[in-house]
Amino acid sequence: MTKLSDLGPPIKGTRHGGEQTNEVEHFYVCRTCGQSVDRRDLRQVIWHERPDHKPLEQDS
Repeated sequence: MTKLSDLGPPIKGTRHGGEQTNEVEHFYVCRTCGQSVDRRDLRQVIWHERPDHKPLEQDS
């Protein structure tokens, strides 16, 4: 299984249109694997756009 750290250092994106007021709004559930994805980390977003991906193993 691929670990999040295997994808390299975090790639922080910038938000357009102001900051989110609720932490939950930074996440969505991937339709392919069902894993929660942090939209603020471009590595996660790109990984979950792959059509044949598996869930990422979270680093401890």
